Amino acid sequence: MVEITDAELTQAKRRWDTERAQRPVPVSVRFDAPSGRIVVEFINGAAFMVPARSLEGLTEAADEQLAEVELLGETGLHWESLDVDYSISGLMSGVFGSRTFMEAQRRGGQSKSPAKIAASRANGAKGGRPRKVIKGS
Repeated sequence: MVEITDAELTQAKRRWDTERAQRPVPVSVRFDAPSGRIVVEFINGAAFMVPARSLEGLTEAADEQLAEVELLGETGLHWESLDVDYSISGLMSGVFGSRTFMEAQRRGGQSKSPAKIAASRANGAKGGRPRKVIKGS
């Protein structure tokens, strides 16, 4: 068993305080149903939002389940009933799930079916995507 001296413990606490002071500390988290986003607010007044149903494990969750979000210490988010956890730094870096999940999400609109390729070429020959028509103009 490794023993830690009082001096080492004091030094570790100082390092922790220094590191903590250099990063935003979350003070609250909530699910905003109208926007469908998880909102994390920080002690410095900043806020971070992420679309809840873009996160693996939350795509099919009901609003009531999403509203059960809790801060997990100062570094994570937790949904007890869904058994889902995320690190705040990971979300801020764009990590919304496993590599497989994220690849599937990215490929969602990138279908290469023969019908889609033909439609794309036909639209391109006409000058691209049709313009939106504004009613009443």
